[in-house]
Amino acid sequence: MPLLTQHLPGDDEQYSLVASLDNVRNLSTVLKAIHFQDHATCFATVNGIKVTVEKAKCVQANAFIQAEIFQEFKVQEESVTFRINLGVLLDCLSIFGSSPMPGTFTALRMCYQGYGHPLMLFLEEGGVVTVCKINTQEPEDTLDFDFCSTNVINKVILQSEGLREAFSELDMTSDVLQITMSPEKPYFRLSTYGNAGSAHLDYPKDSDLMEAFHCNETQVNRYKISLLKPSTKALVLSCKVSIRTDNRGFLSLQYMIRNEDGQISFVEYYCCPDEEEVSKSEP
Repeated sequence: MPLLTQHLPGDDEQYSLVASLDNVRNLSTVLKAIHFQDHATCFATVNGIKVTVEKAKCVQANAFIQAEIFQEFKVQEESVTFRINLGVLLDCLSIFGSSPMPGTFTALRMCYQGYGHPLMLFLEEGGVVTVCKINTQEPEDTLDFDFCSTNVINKVILQSEGLREAFSELDMTSDVLQITMSPEKPYFRLSTYGNAGSAHLDYPKDSDLMEAFHCNETQVNRYKISLLKPSTKALVLSCKVSIRTDNRGFLSLQYMIRNEDGQISFVEYYCCPDEEEVSKSEP
């Protein structure tokens, strides 16, 4: 048992949030998947921690780390919210190095006393304990994309390798990625319009890579590739991805990530359609 888990009863009462992990990579890996901006807003409830990053009011990423992933997880209030520099947090989590010796793990104990206090990190590897204090900031309102499941028009679930293949084959000099979802052929199509001309990649609904296909009507939407590129960090780590569009053309990419202990976390990206391109979309 790591030294960090050996503490006196009652010493957690001063903290709004206490979380412990035997393997810090189970947290840092998921956080790296949304690290495309320096600042993030953290929301902790009894169910776990949600970390939100946004850019240009057009894209939002959420990492969900369920309480079950932690060896110890306590939240004293209904919810605990704070803003933090995500880059600094990741640097601290990897303070012992990102590639430890085989069989060696860095343990983490994370404590937050409440509004105005720093986030305290106690990291231990091989009996050596390092303490980090990270200043927290006033939480800002995050965007509400109002992505409601009842408004979802189309949904497909793909094995992630299929989407990774697509991003390597499509022309990323294109400004936009066009996504066509339809009950009829081409079913699910990704298109780019770059320097080399147009490129299309089709996925039949009975493809081996397609795990679920629920399309109610034909939708053609374009999204700025510059906004979608950060999500490739999560794509690389994931095993499955759920792709949904709602009645406004808003896009949800939900990535399922399995950690080293076989536990599941989710990273979700929301992206609004490119309004300038909507009128030009091809049928």
